[in-house]
Amino acid sequence: MTLLEVTVVLFVIALISAIGTPALLRRLDRARVRHATNEVISALALARTTAVAREAYVAVLFDASRAAVTVAERSDTLLDRHLGDIYGVDLRSNRDSTTYAPTGLGFGAANQSVVIGRGAVADTVIISRLGRVRH
Repeated sequence: MTLLEVTVVLFVIALISAIGTPALLRRLDRARVRHATNEVISALALARTTAVAREAYVAVLFDASRAAVTVAERSDTLLDRHLGDIYGVDLRSNRDSTTYAPTGLGFGAANQSVVIGRGAVADTVIISRLGRVRH
């Protein structure tokens, strides 16, 4: 092989990598946001189930500065996930917490939206006044 052939092959590899890298990074961002969203939904399900099982009020706390989700009943922490550290995502919410009553319904008077994002990718989890979750 000549130096010219090796140079052409390296140029083609570099060109393909330059085209494919942004798409690969977007796909990675989508996967991380999807996994973090599933963790938020799981935390809400845990809170609702625990509220019914223990016949107690259970809160789900959203900490935007740490991108963390915490499920707690009084002083008992049931779950504490740092989504920012695990998935590298940002977390934004219009309220800092939502609470489930012993009946399994939401306790409080407002809907809540939680936005999980990374790069140009974002997903929203909406919690209704009754505590129902959709995304």
